[in-house]
Amino acid sequence: MRDVIGFIGVGAMGEALIRGILNAGLVPAESIVASDIDAAKTREVGRRYGIRILKTNQEVVNEAATVVLAVKPQVIRSVIQGLEVTREKLIISIAAGITLADMEGWLGPDIPVVRVVPNTPCLIGEGVSALAGGKAATSEHLERAQEIFAAVGRVAVLPENLLDAVTALSSSGPAYVYLFIEALADGGVRVGLPRDLALDFAARTVLGAAKMVLQQGHPATLKDKVASPGGTTIAALEVLEQGAVRGAIIGAVRAAAERARELSREHER
Repeated sequence: MRDVIGFIGVGAMGEALIRGILNAGLVPAESIVASDIDAAKTREVGRRYGIRILKTNQEVVNEAATVVLAVKPQVIRSVIQGLEVTREKLIISIAAGITLADMEGWLGPDIPVVRVVPNTPCLIGEGVSALAGGKAATSEHLERAQEIFAAVGRVAVLPENLLDAVTALSSSGPAYVYLFIEALADGGVRVGLPRDLALDFAARTVLGAAKMVLQQGHPATLKDKVASPGGTTIAALEVLEQGAVRGAIIGAVRAAAERARELSREHER
């Protein structure tokens, strides 16, 4: 049982985690168990990855030492309150806005719980996830959660009060980048490029630029290297600064963080 990982919910994120765990070799397929309200989807995931499908959520909890709750925030309370969980189990939730206090209130303060904020690039193994542990979560529990989410990208352990900021930056962040890529492609079309080529070049430009930041240093330094005196790039950057693009992005992250805090407060009620 020590190495068995259970999933309650095998939607897009649950399936991505299962795939990542298997690709990373954390456990063999027979050591992953799962259940989901969508029986057809569960059977499909079982066939695709060779994991064991169980009939009920309680069976998953009984079988697994670590249980990932990959369900929507709207249903997680009813899912948790229908379970009998002992202190030997680790419960991991990816439900947005559901706090550690929420889960400890439903499960009991002596049950180890970990809250994780992932983002959608986890679906292709390029995600970022931040996690925080509850009162009963030990360093071993946090390491176990890190192992699981490291299988789909970068992981950081943070105080829970920073998870709303992570939600605003990296969980919502892909949408900001998609908007930028779409606008960049539209700009390419405006100056004469075919639509498919403009979109392909825009996406690859963002991908390449992101990799350079990770490998070579601060974006301001890299930006200055591209912006030659009196050249095309500095002319374009002037327009972006006049449009307050930098301030708009900062404001967007602040708005998302505040909305994340509001959602947490709504769940508390």
